[in-house]
Amino acid sequence: MALVDETQIHIGPRVRALREAMDLSLRDLAERSGVSAPMLSQVERGETSPTLQIASRIAHGLELRLSQLLRLDESGTVTIVRAAERRRGGSPESGHAFEVLTAPLPGQRAELSRHTLAPAGRTGGAGDPPMHEPGSREIALVERGRVVLDIDGDRHDLHAGDCVTFDADLPHHFENPGPEDAALLAVVSAGLRRS
Repeated sequence: MALVDETQIHIGPRVRALREAMDLSLRDLAERSGVSAPMLSQVERGETSPTLQIASRIAHGLELRLSQLLRLDESGTVTIVRAAERRRGGSPESGHAFEVLTAPLPGQRAELSRHTLAPAGRTGGAGDPPMHEPGSREIALVERGRVVLDIDGDRHDLHAGDCVTFDADLPHHFENPGPEDAALLAVVSAGLRRS
């Protein structure tokens, strides 16, 4: 009886989702990983299971550790971010504070954040996240107060309970013209896939 020295693994749908989230073609990932495009295609379609060595090269091409690709870093199908564990940022000078409510998981295509704007505060200042990737969409729900969305030169007045959806890769910012703090929840989804 022979011992198998490398485990066969089934990661095709995950490889495809991660590759597409990074806006990579099969050829791009092949160049980055050193695994041929036909082999990557077979893995993605579930026609073959890569050895751990091949999976490790694919992970490297996706800028992940093998344990991330195989989801060994995750403690199951549910991830909870406790209030004290949220990633926070913003700047007092701009009157904007934010916290990211979702965990930074590999391959995740959306992020939920909560933003607080002091009177005259605005997003888009020093300490804020960079502009979103091409094809990104944003949905924002005003929780309290009044905010103005300035997107590509057009201004939209929003009040508590209003929800807006827009192309997040256009120049934009939120500002608080009111006398009290305003708060909004925002969901940013990753860029659209190329056809």
